[in-house]
Parts: sequence; structure tokens; C-alpha cells
Amino acid sequence: MDRSENNSVKVTKNMHHQTISAHMTHVIAGGTGGTVGALITCPLEVVKTRLQASTSRAKLAKVSGSKRSAGVIFALRHIVKSEGIGALFRGLGPNLLGIAPSRAIYFGAYARGKSFFNSTFKPESPQVHLCSAGFAGFTACTITNPIWFVKTRLQLDTTHGAYRNSWQCIRYTYKNDGLRGFYKGVSASYVGISETVIHFVIYEQLKQLFRKYHNIEHKNFLDFLSFMGAAAISKTTASCLAYPHEVARTRLREHGTKYRSFVQTLRTVAVEEGFFALYGGLFAHLVRQIPNTAIVMVTYETVVYVLSQV
Repeated sequence: MDRSENNSVKVTKNMHHQTISAHMTHVIAGGTGGTVGALITCPLEVVKTRLQASTSRAKLAKVSGSKRSAGVIFALRHIVKSEGIGALFRGLGPNLLGIAPSRAIYFGAYARGKSFFNSTFKPESPQVHLCSAGFAGFTACTITNPIWFVKTRLQLDTTHGAYRNSWQCIRYTYKNDGLRGFYKGVSASYVGISETVIHFVIYEQLKQLFRKYHNIEHKNFLDFLSFMGAAAISKTTASCLAYPHEVARTRLREHGTKYRSFVQTLRTVAVEEGFFALYGGLFAHLVRQIPNTAIVMVTYETVVYVLSQV
């Protein structure tokens, strides 16, 4: 092998290592961002889940005297008063266990998808962002659904320990429903990919708009503030458009309920509780998701930037 061939092999290897390094940067950044966001917003996640579920939603409405649903502040106070402040962090274990790999898988798959689709479509076009977000969402949902199932079951436990811990919940589910039990609600999660797609398409377009007015090589505080604003706008829009899948997913994961499929759940909720029940917990969801998404995306962008400078 002559010198030119050796140089060619070295260049190819270096490009390969750089590609792997770039993908690992997105994996690490995604995991870090997800973990920070989950820690800060866990209490609102618990309230949102309670307001989505049929049994706990009805209990909170009865206690508050509301005909439809209790408010976020009332739900927070009631949970602390009746179950203790620790109840606001139910499911935090599987949430932390799941959020880091989930975000790492998602952002890693998203980066890899962009690399592929940029060579297929016009680079950094809406089509690239749409296909990349869809691919990443499907990958993350399929791999991590069992973790979110356990988290939801723990958050809906209002009996002070029907499931004492994640392991007991896992054993009970496997004993009664087998492996399929851990994938309850996955159909709603797949439908929910549309929310992620909308979010990332808008976010990427806003980022491109901001790049016209900012130096992308040397970021400052205003750049990261603009990322936070872009994340908040895109997530709010996506959440409002796709929210009913969240309610359907939570109902499908409840224990011993009549909900069997995604479409059947939507129809049952709308008929029995009214159309607005499909948006139960939306305010709590937005109160949690907007800062959570802003924190996740800014942390992600910060870690990517820092690692790229190393």
C-alpha cells in the first residue's frame, strides 16, 4: 500500500471517529438535559398525571367541589396534605432511570437521522427535521415505554404503597400481564410522535432564524436565551395540538380500567366525560413542559457547544 493509500485510509478513519464523537456528544447532551429537566419539574409531572387519569381526576374533582376537574394549585396542595410532600416525587426513580437514556437515545437518533436525511433531502430543510424527529421519536418510544409505564403506575398510586417500589410494580405487571403489559399505552406514544415532530420542526426553523442575527461560532447569553424562547414556543404549540394522546396514554396505563385501545379510549372519554376531558391536565402539562423543555434544550445546546470546544 503506497503513501497516498495510507493517507486515504487515515482520513477515512478520522472522519469515522469524528462522526462517532459527534453522535456521542448529542447522546451525552441529551441525557444531561433530560435529567436536569426531570429533577426540577417532577412535582408538576405527578399533578399532570393525576389530572389525566380517570380515578384520581374524579377524586380530586370531588374533593375540590369542581364539576369538571381540580386546578393545578389545589391538586398540589391536596397531594401534599393527604399523602405528604414525598408524593410529589413518586415515580422519580424510574423517571430519572428512564429520562437520561430516553433523551440520550432520542437526541442520538435525531442527530443520526439528520446526517442521513441531509444527504437525501435539501440539507436542514423542514423535511429533514420532520423525518429525523419521527425516526428519533419511534426509536425512543419503542425502547423506553416499559420505564414510562412503571413511572405512570407509581404516580397513580394514591394508597400509600400499593406498589412499594419500582421492582414490586415490575414483578406484579409481569406476573399478571407478561411482557406485553409493559407496552400498554405505546400506541398512544406512537401517535404522540406527531407532537415531537411539530416541536422539532418549529424549533429548528426558529433556530435558523436566530442564526441570521447571531454569531453561531461564539455563543453568548442571548444566544442561549433565544434557544430557550424557541423551545418554549415550539413545545407550547406542539403540546396544544397533540395533547389528547397524553390523556389516552395515561388511561391505557391505569390498572384495571375499561380502556383497551387508543381510539376506543378517546371515544369513551369524550362520550362519558365530555370533550374537554381529553384536555384534562393540559394546564399542568404546559406549566411543566414549557420550563422543562426550555431547560432540556438549553442544557442540550450548552453541553453540545462545550463538548465541541474540547
